[in-house]
Amino acid sequence: MTGDAGEARPTSRSLRLILLLTAAAGFLDAYTFLGRGGVFATAQTGNMVLLGVAAAQAQWDAALRHVPPIAAFVLGVWTAESIRLPRVAALLRRPLRAALLLEVLVLVVVGLLPSGVPDDLVAVLIAFVASVQITSFGLIGAWTFNTTVTTTNLRNAAQAVYGAVVHRDRDSAARARSLWPAIGSFAAGAVLGGLLTVRLGDQAVWAATALLGLGLALFVVDDRRR
Repeated sequence: MTGDAGEARPTSRSLRLILLLTAAAGFLDAYTFLGRGGVFATAQTGNMVLLGVAAAQAQWDAALRHVPPIAAFVLGVWTAESIRLPRVAALLRRPLRAALLLEVLVLVVVGLLPSGVPDDLVAVLIAFVASVQITSFGLIGAWTFNTTVTTTNLRNAAQAVYGAVVHRDRDSAARARSLWPAIGSFAAGAVLGGLLTVRLGDQAVWAATALLGLGLALFVVDDRRR
């Protein structure tokens, strides 16, 4: 669930915003995997598997390397949940915007880190960003969507197409029209992340920061339109 207290729901659940968030998530996974030591910072399934494989081979140093991103992900979930607490949300007034701003600020820190900073530290920071995002934003309109992991999204999108084609269900058709572009945005973000990481190295993270910054700007633009 996502918290919309004090927020304009059309923006937080809009396909426009989700496209930016999923593109940033795909970008960051490619960035950390190619340029930051082969870890998956946004999708912790990969880190869980790599941890288990290394532990099974008694490669304890390699196994422990995957623990900090997982712990940071948990911390990010707790942070996002805390932002949505009634007292905190009332203080912030716009909790979803605050969560997205927190993501942007953490990525700014990543971008400003000097060269030579351990990759593990970067992976931890990005895992935190991903968990704040996945906890804060999970809807496209009325439909659930995971902005950092595509497996469930693919299943839901495939079911939507099936319902639209076989049962001629209009709701399924509308759902498919939202889910498939968002899945494509994740893939496009991963491609862009791979290309820019190879060319720009550590500084490629600024592109993901810009994507999230555009998402934050959508709230402001929509406010002015209203």
